[in-house]
Amino acid sequence: MIQSMTGYGKSVLQLPTKKVTIEVKSLNSKNLDLNVRIPSYYKGKELNVRKKLAANLVRGKIDFSIYVEMTADETTTVINKGVVHEYMQQLKNVLFTDASDDVELLKMAIKMPDALGTEREELDEKEWSLIDAAIDTAIKEIVQYRTDEAASLEDDFKLRIAHIKKYLEEVNALDADRIEHVKERLQKALADLKVEVDKNRFEQELIYYLEKLDINEEKVRLANHLEYFLTELNSNSSNGKKLGFIVQEIGREVNTTGSKANYAPMQKAVIQMKNELEKIKEQILNVL
Repeated sequence: MIQSMTGYGKSVLQLPTKKVTIEVKSLNSKNLDLNVRIPSYYKGKELNVRKKLAANLVRGKIDFSIYVEMTADETTTVINKGVVHEYMQQLKNVLFTDASDDVELLKMAIKMPDALGTEREELDEKEWSLIDAAIDTAIKEIVQYRTDEAASLEDDFKLRIAHIKKYLEEVNALDADRIEHVKERLQKALADLKVEVDKNRFEQELIYYLEKLDINEEKVRLANHLEYFLTELNSNSSNGKKLGFIVQEIGREVNTTGSKANYAPMQKAVIQMKNELEKIKEQILNVL
């Protein structure tokens, strides 16, 4: 079963002192492009997070974020009193007075470098195990989203392939008339020239010319590629790159058939096949 590369997953974890929100978003990309944003005190686990994302999401432009909202009364940010006091004293010295408004000086001092400090929170392994489980939940959500998103893609692919098969049947039905049309056209061209030709030589040249226009191999290969595409589409794994290669081969056979057609009704059927194939190409880029 195929998966889309577009997806979204979210998990919210309420801890005793904080609320942790985990989000995973993905868009289509040729390769795996990971962008991980997590608080600094979880940085030690970033490599493990990246490995988990790569193993489960495989490919796509992935944005992963952990947001932490403190819900307890305590704060990890403290005022460096000595630093702020020193800033205020220096500001008074600049003004050369002791009568300055301390409130205004405090407003300026608190904005100075190192006026506020953050106590570094140590990583709690028990807490991380809960967050890690929440990450698994978010990943499961995005995988399910990708699967659901791909269901409509799969139906569309099958419909397009069925249409191409129908036009291929038209090409098969038109092939005999095409050969007769080519023969008649060549004979008319010779008749218009009003010259005598050797009939045996003409037959030999005609056979050679018709062999160059023969599309039997193209029709067989095209039919095989269409079946192969459906087989891979129904497989247990999602392999968008492989399906993309098969689509390229389908396009090659359709183009060759069109270049050899030399018959307007057949070329119309080929144009319809190309139209269906273009719609598949647009969507196949979003398949994992």
